Order: sequence, then structure tokens, then C-alpha cells
Amino acid sequence: MLCIVGTTIYDAIKEAVGHETEVIYEKCPSTEFIERNEFSFAIVAIGEAPYAECGGDNKELVIPFNGAGIVEIVANKIPTLVILISGRPLVLEPSFLEKIEALVAAWLPGTEGHGITDVIFGDHDFKGKLPMTWFRRVEQLDRPVEGVNSCDDPLFPLGYGLTFNL
Repeated sequence: MLCIVGTTIYDAIKEAVGHETEVIYEKCPSTEFIERNEFSFAIVAIGEAPYAECGGDNKELVIPFNGAGIVEIVANKIPTLVILISGRPLVLEPSFLEKIEALVAAWLPGTEGHGITDVIFGDHDFKGKLPMTWFRRVEQLDRPVEGVNSCDDPLFPLGYGLTFNL
């Protein structure tokens, strides 16, 4: 049996910032927890549990596990980068996007957290373009599909993203 040992996003962040930066993990931070500490920045990883095939075949397109609520608690007090783990576009309300400094759609990244931290901390250039449109409203999906880019007025159009060279 092959056992693949990876690196969590949390462990990769700790390695990326080194010992001189304190990294604090809180699974479901409360407003009191945020106010009790003096954070300069937050990285919040939210999203779906990993799955293959049928796990994503459902009509629930909201960020699970109260992900949007967690981001709201944190981003109301601290500049926040959100790492969204999902196998498909999920509902992103404008109020959610307005609160955060940056959003990284990491999709289902597998077992290697360094793939994410290498770009957010500048060890590698950040390159990424959407291979599909990202819907603005769920109602946009309730119609015949005319192609991967058939969504009118998308939140993010096909090819949205950035290429950033340091």
C-alpha cells in the first residue's frame, strides 16, 4: 500500500513565514478570540471536503461548514486572504468579496500545502486563469447549457485571474 504524506496548508504557512512570525490556528474563531489577540493579517482556508466524482454532485453551492460566516468574523477585524477549497465554483456574495483583501481559488489542491503557500508568499510567480465562468447567482445555472462559458453576467468570466511576476 502506498501512503502519501503531504503538507497541510497550515504547516506550509508556518514553514513559509519562519520562526520569527507567530502563526495561530483557530478552527472556528469567535469575535472574542479575534478581539483578544492582536493580529496583523489573517489567512483563512475554507471550503469543501475533498471528494472525487459524486461528492460534488449536489445542489448545495454555498461554502460549507459556515465558511462565509467564519470569514465575516475574521475579515470584519483583520485584513484577510481567503483560500477557497472547492471542486467547482461556489456562491460568493458581493458582501463576502468586499470584506476580504484577496481570494485564491485553490480548487481541490491535494496533499501539498506548499503549492498554495509558494505563490501567496512569493516563492513562485502567481499564475492562474479561470478555465470556466464563475456564476454570480445560482439562478444562472438553471437553464440549458450552451457551453462552458454560457453564463450571462458572470461574477468572474472565463480567463479571469492574474499572472503576477515578482
